[in-house]
Amino acid sequence: MKKVLFVATVVKTHIMEFHLPYLKALKEAGWQTAVAARNDYENPADCVIPYCDEYYDIPFERSPFSVANIAAYKALKSVIEQNGYDVIHCHTPVGGALTRLAARKARRSGTKVFYTAHGFHFCKGAPQKNWLVFYPAEKFLSRFTDVLFTINKEDFERAKHFYAKEAVYVPGVGIDIDKFRNTQVDRAEKRKSLGIPADAFLLLSVGELNRNKNHELVIRALAELKNPAVHYAIAGSGKLKEYLPQLAASLGLGGRVHFLGYRNDTAELYKTADVLVHPSFREGLPVAVMEALASGLPVIATNIRGSADLVEDGVNGYLIDNDVSSLCVKIKQQALKKHGDITVTLPEKYDLGSVISEVMRYYCGI
Repeated sequence: MKKVLFVATVVKTHIMEFHLPYLKALKEAGWQTAVAARNDYENPADCVIPYCDEYYDIPFERSPFSVANIAAYKALKSVIEQNGYDVIHCHTPVGGALTRLAARKARRSGTKVFYTAHGFHFCKGAPQKNWLVFYPAEKFLSRFTDVLFTINKEDFERAKHFYAKEAVYVPGVGIDIDKFRNTQVDRAEKRKSLGIPADAFLLLSVGELNRNKNHELVIRALAELKNPAVHYAIAGSGKLKEYLPQLAASLGLGGRVHFLGYRNDTAELYKTADVLVHPSFREGLPVAVMEALASGLPVIATNIRGSADLVEDGVNGYLIDNDVSSLCVKIKQQALKKHGDITVTLPEKYDLGSVISEVMRYYCGI
């Protein structure tokens, strides 16, 4: 029986969010599956990973400069060298870096190392420090990579000039298009349960509450609009869970910005909102944008790598500059139902089944 190890920095917000369908596909193909990642559940006992035969709690820290990652490296190296995996598939910057270093000996013995870059930290418009730190690191680590999967066109073009044996473009991690397309919901009842007026024009963002997701831009745009009929709901949790409500309250928006926390009903939320706003500074290929488009929900997104792969301005959504005035213009247009002739849709190539089939081709030859 062939053996695979999936590695990522954390379980709850990465393995559980993106990789269960791949673990399932590998199990069904007869592989023995293992996962190495930090247990990031509030209650550690909640960490139960489906389709996983063996789980290793590795104390990864997201910061590449954390000394705790020395212990994580040693623990991971021990797991790799004791278990003789056929494939190690790593994800996330820290998880991917430590794995490829820890797997060098195993790779010389025949283990194949796959790495999925969920959006390089260096990209057009990224801070110079990102280029100085992450670009040379990723290029160097590509030497220890058999297959380097990239999920957007900009990253793929750059990865082709790295040292991995093979650089591959796949269209993201995939989503179940039919699920989002066919979800039905009573909008009025759903809004009532969320404390949102039935007649409000509802903006929605789905994503972790952190600086990169840039929810602050939408909150400030809402204050600038001064339209009490426009509400904003954010589904997600994270480090800014105290700052963002304080900001909304200071701008007089306490009753119009709704912090929904971490949700398992995003398919219903997309059908309840009027527009998805995705104002990130940096993305790989944003799942929330794919899900919204599959749901038929218009999208306003910042014109960045990843979002620009999915949204063609004025065709199936809208791309904006990262400033309040640009966002206000598009919100006003949407609130007035000036959608023009856009057709909100997501191409089938982004469907989960299609993407899994593409990735599994690289396992089949092992």
